[in-house]
Amino acid sequence: MKTIGVLALQGAVEKHLAKIKFSGNKGVAIRTNEELSQIDGLILPGGESSVMKKLLIQNNILNTLKSKIQSGLPVFGTCAGLILLAKRIENDQPTLEALNITVQRNGYGSQLESFEAPLTYHLKVLSEKKAIFIRAPVIKAVDPKVEILAKLDQTPVMVRQKHLLAATFHPELTENSAVHQYFIKEIC
Repeated sequence: MKTIGVLALQGAVEKHLAKIKFSGNKGVAIRTNEELSQIDGLILPGGESSVMKKLLIQNNILNTLKSKIQSGLPVFGTCAGLILLAKRIENDQPTLEALNITVQRNGYGSQLESFEAPLTYHLKVLSEKKAIFIRAPVIKAVDPKVEILAKLDQTPVMVRQKHLLAATFHPELTENSAVHQYFIKEIC
């Protein structure tokens, strides 16, 4: 059994914790540096990336989290979590600067333009029938070191770089738990 943390400063924390529990692992809410040292992997949930960045700084977690990621902590970022991980953000400053991608915040539009869509997966273990996009970022560029795991039309929406997994959509909001299980079994 692995202990998977979910950054609990903002976002769909409980939904991610439920997916972790469903997979037979222990999920814990992470709010402090001390809690970061007790996990096998971390999920950065969706929410508002600029608010999350501000809270990481206010709670004195940002530098510790950066260091842990550089040391190999497995991290899965969804939506705003992907933005936090990105090395390059159009018209904004990066936060964790870990994942070799360029993203555009709210690239698919506003909250009113949220949608569900089927994806093309590049791994058979990832088989969710639909993906939910809520004010989702768009991945504009992917470094050759980054593996594309899923696309919406021709646009990457799920990527992996070594111990980092990121999705522009919200797998915690679907009934299927394949994405969470992939993170826990294959990356953590």
